[in-house]
Amino acid sequence: MFMERQKLKTRVINSNCNPVWNEQLTLSIKDVNDPIRLTVYDKDRFSGDDKMGDAEIDMRPFLEAHQMELDFQKLPNGCAIKRIRPGRTNCLAEESSITWSNGKIKQDMILRLRNVECGELEIMLEWTDGPGCKGLGREGSKKTPWMPTKRLD
Repeated sequence: MFMERQKLKTRVINSNCNPVWNEQLTLSIKDVNDPIRLTVYDKDRFSGDDKMGDAEIDMRPFLEAHQMELDFQKLPNGCAIKRIRPGRTNCLAEESSITWSNGKIKQDMILRLRNVECGELEIMLEWTDGPGCKGLGREGSKKTPWMPTKRLD
């Protein structure tokens, strides 16, 4: 299942080889075992858009961080909960940290684009509450509950 084939687009940034979008996109997650697939395109006015590369985000480490038996409210702001190293099974360009920040669990990452000579994307994941979501926290846990919706910055 590919997240019900949700597709989101950022705005087009013209005439820039290193665009910065600084946008928030929200996706509903049905199965955390399905990676999020990102594709970058070069917008062409008179012909089809050119694919510039792609990457995937593995949501499982983020889920594992949420399921740790920690009292997150007692952690200092900015505390690293988990670190993920780049490897053959992910698109990370460098080590990524999942942190407790301002009352939420967040993950900053730099993704190396595939199927292109070079290119990277900087992403920040944050779980947010969504209407009709069950949350994945354990019964009786002191950690903050979370809902299967995420924001990409």
